[in-house]
Amino acid sequence: MAHSNPSETGRWQFWIDRGGTFTDVVARCPNGEIIVHKLLSENPARYSDAPIQGIRDVLGIPADVPIPSEQIEAVKMGTTVATNALLERKGDRTLLLITKGFRDALRIGYQNRPNIFARHIVLPEMLYEQVIEVEERYTADGEVLTPLQLDNSLIESLQSAYAAGIRACAIVLMHGYRYSDHEQHMAAIVREIGFTQVSVSHTVSPLMKLVSRGDTTIVDAYLSPILRRYVDRVAAELSCGTGTSPKLMFMQSNGGLTDAALFQGKDSILSGPAGGIVGAVKTSALAGFNKMIGFDMGGTSTDVSHFNGTYERTFETEVAGVRLRAPMMAIHTVAAGGGSILRFDGSRYRVGPASAGAYPGPACYRGGGPLTVTDCNVMLGKLQADFFPSVFGSEGNLPLDGAIVRQQFAELAAEISQITESQTTPEQVAAGFLAIAIDKMANAIKKISIQRGYDVTEYTLCCFGGAGGQHACLIAEALGMTQIFLHPYAGVLSAYGIGLADLRSLKEKAVETPLTEAAMPLLHKTLEALANEAQSELSAQGVAPDQMQVLLKSHLRYEGTDSALIVTFGNPAAMRTEFEQAYQQRYGFVMAHKTLIVEAVSVEAIGQTPAPAEPLLPVTRLTPLKPVGAVQIYTKGNWHETPIYQRSDLQSGDQIIGAALIIEPTGTNVVEPGWTAYLTSRSHLILKQTQQPPVSPHSPPPYFPTPHLPTSPLP
Repeated sequence: MAHSNPSETGRWQFWIDRGGTFTDVVARCPNGEIIVHKLLSENPARYSDAPIQGIRDVLGIPADVPIPSEQIEAVKMGTTVATNALLERKGDRTLLLITKGFRDALRIGYQNRPNIFARHIVLPEMLYEQVIEVEERYTADGEVLTPLQLDNSLIESLQSAYAAGIRACAIVLMHGYRYSDHEQHMAAIVREIGFTQVSVSHTVSPLMKLVSRGDTTIVDAYLSPILRRYVDRVAAELSCGTGTSPKLMFMQSNGGLTDAALFQGKDSILSGPAGGIVGAVKTSALAGFNKMIGFDMGGTSTDVSHFNGTYERTFETEVAGVRLRAPMMAIHTVAAGGGSILRFDGSRYRVGPASAGAYPGPACYRGGGPLTVTDCNVMLGKLQADFFPSVFGSEGNLPLDGAIVRQQFAELAAEISQITESQTTPEQVAAGFLAIAIDKMANAIKKISIQRGYDVTEYTLCCFGGAGGQHACLIAEALGMTQIFLHPYAGVLSAYGIGLADLRSLKEKAVETPLTEAAMPLLHKTLEALANEAQSELSAQGVAPDQMQVLLKSHLRYEGTDSALIVTFGNPAAMRTEFEQAYQQRYGFVMAHKTLIVEAVSVEAIGQTPAPAEPLLPVTRLTPLKPVGAVQIYTKGNWHETPIYQRSDLQSGDQIIGAALIIEPTGTNVVEPGWTAYLTSRSHLILKQTQQPPVSPHSPPPYFPTPHLPTSPLP
């Protein structure tokens, strides 16, 4: 599908999502046409950086020739660089400055025990290397209890940390979110000593709660230098050999783009997945779907999201054992992707959480990898080597290896049959593992929908990611959903969404005051200051005032509780009404006579990106659609004769009754029995359930039953 709106500047744009397994590149040509390219995120033998290599591949530029930056208008990226550094604990060495007496506050945290029955408690590793206590103290009301003591011992401790090679510093002082003088003084001193990364809590996370504010500030100090080095390296590659550099922008966790120079560690954790939500929401809206469950299945994990008219964000979350207070898209991630490793532990099937990644990858990738979910689909015939990109082997030109998959499943089936003393075929083993993966992913969707009071059967399942289309029908069946939407760029929707995303600047500030008429002047003044700050940030990135939209929000909670809900800022009565409706839906009751507290206010300034044109699909064929081949696939406990169609051969009005495979350059879509696929005039693929799925007597249970125990009444 080519877009008809040419680039105004006559130059290229690149929208790139660097995922855990694949890097997706969506390039918009100077004439407005879209080119899609995929490559492995890590392939050390062939290139050092996948996004840069992707740009070279699309433009046809050899490795020893500079990239012609004058031909590129903008590069918009989502990256896992900081996320991986956090997961692997490979950030920069970090120093923590904290109020005297609170040295261990972040180590103690909330005293949560991840495994309540474990006798040996393994605490998460702290991100900071050293702690220096600062003698100072504000009260919660702003009174200076202890003036800032800048004595020689403090300066010597800072110089000693610097001499030891630490260059990142996080400053977190008691009540610094509201009374910031002491933090500002310390930041100036630390910079004077030579620290190159100074993260100060009142700018990083100006909200209450020392622990999560502190953790967020440390994450920012720990990850920002790595991010900065990566950004600088990409910028250097893009401007190599010329004096010009294209506009380089990065996707933030909050779903908005920002200039590379403003990209911070704390805003980078969900950089790629956030692009997927934006892509899902914007393309679903163009297709006429306003209630959408996003299902993004990649190689390493699956991200699910809920949309019902507004982007859902969380302001407090935990990632890799670290508490963060920063606006992020509300994404629930489960460790079940195409690369999730399969194993049989002697009594039951296990899927994940370990992943084979890009290298060695699944067994079929020819890298000597283990059996994975992707191999299940190869075994079951749902992935066909003849219709899958030939990007494997040492030269990157070989197809999937189906023979090794069949061999390994045969060996595993023989092992399981011997242990369980029951005859199990290789395809039944693969189907059993796949059933567990489907269950994991369906449960993830239930957490963000059913468990929060939404009727998931009223929603459309928007499937994307490289592996999304393979599992779409089975996921929908597990949830009772009857409609699926697959965009033409579903296989690269995170990258496409990054291209569609608006520029966004989110600012927030703690207020902590009862919601009354008397509080309104303070709230208006605070919001006005935040709005000016956010709009100035967008103006500096070239957004005209008439292209900006500003949204004002209040974070409300009942007095005596600590979970705030976000409502639109307005008069007190309107805010209370909206809060009570949201509270009723979330918790099932309201406390009508309880005082409401405005915990914080926030502003979101949006620099809008024009929606892309999706041209009508011309009708070029007057004869019935014909398949390009047929194969056997194993599903619902039986082998089915299954036609294969190329999505590019489909045109408006075509209907395909399952079982069928619809192949496109970035993915395989499996239409299960009982489902029918339709193509709309905008090239959107809609799958609808036309009959209930049959219950198969042949599929083995995913878990082997425990021995039957006689039942007897309790004494």
